Amino acid sequence: MFETISAAPPDPILGLTEAFLNDPNPEKVNLAVGVYQDDAGQTPILESVLRAERLVASRERSKTYLGIAGLPGYAQATQKLLAGADHEAIRAGRLATCQTPGGTGALRVSADFLAQQYPHSTVWLSRPTWPNHEGVFTAAGLPCRQYAYLAPGNRELHFAAMTNDLNQAAPLDVVVLHACCHNPSGVDLTPEQWRAVAQIAREKSLILVVDFAYQGFGDGIEEDALAVRILLDEQLEFFVCNSYSKNFGLYAERVGAVTAVCAERSSAAAVLSQLKAAARSNYSNPPKFGAAIVDAILESAELRPMWVEEVAAMRNRIHAMRRLFVAKMKDRLPERDFSFLLDQRGMFSFSGLTPLQVDELKTKHGIYIVGSGRINVAAILPSNIDRLCDAVASVLA
Repeated sequence: MFETISAAPPDPILGLTEAFLNDPNPEKVNLAVGVYQDDAGQTPILESVLRAERLVASRERSKTYLGIAGLPGYAQATQKLLAGADHEAIRAGRLATCQTPGGTGALRVSADFLAQQYPHSTVWLSRPTWPNHEGVFTAAGLPCRQYAYLAPGNRELHFAAMTNDLNQAAPLDVVVLHACCHNPSGVDLTPEQWRAVAQIAREKSLILVVDFAYQGFGDGIEEDALAVRILLDEQLEFFVCNSYSKNFGLYAERVGAVTAVCAERSSAAAVLSQLKAAARSNYSNPPKFGAAIVDAILESAELRPMWVEEVAAMRNRIHAMRRLFVAKMKDRLPERDFSFLLDQRGMFSFSGLTPLQVDELKTKHGIYIVGSGRINVAAILPSNIDRLCDAVASVLA
């Protein structure tokens, strides 16, 4: 039966990890996968998470299923984190939150909802975007197009081209946006640009899906929620797909949520019922433990401040590696300007390296970077940065 099945092409990011693991080079460096690392190259368990795990375990009385929408307390804590603790939309019951297996699960539930309710819509993705965005939405049955995002050279936003493309979208088309720390470029919209996008969405009747995977890794927990809060203030209806993999270090627990912002309480109830229907036919109900950890931390007067400090420490380490990389590259190639990396935010940046140079880094130096030139800044370590900068200088020369 299966003899005619062809092998799927390797994932552009996870496939690199397999090649990295098989590389015998003892000095190999993996800058491809989007996982935070500390100075020792480890992906740590946060102290706030360890304490919350013990607290959750001590309260555990049953392993029965959660409801389809997940933990009620988790949904409320998520809404407060996104909108602000006392936002009118929360008080009015206009937010509908469904817990999901990670941010990818949130995107897929929203995609299934959109495919069911708006089957003739097209999904617009930034060029470039996270590679799995297109896979998620096309798997749900929705066609995808791209809107311009970066200017030539991949160093800064080309907002005029972006808005020009968005104005070509049809009513009820879907636009996927990154709330902060754009993956893969690290280039974000300004508050004024977010308001302009909101205006286009209102005039064109577009459906916005905001991918929010890196809250706290840009400028701060509250600061990074600015885009969501601008869209709330603009009285738009939209989706937010958020993940707790990065900012809680809960990669393996698969903790995320999709939140629909609606105009009325009755609309929120209807949308939630349809999100639950999409989840039911996909994975039935979400896992409990990771969500209980997030809920325990966000609702704890002791653990939440500890978590905020730990997120700040991760963010500051990433910023420090950006600065150090730029400084060391200036020493090696004073004629090349890498200062554009300092204006970018989050775990990722475009290095400006060509696919040929990326391949040379891998084959000659054992340094693994996505073919587009995207690097995971959080995987740059004090122990590998000099070797990395020497290799990059070599291929650029």
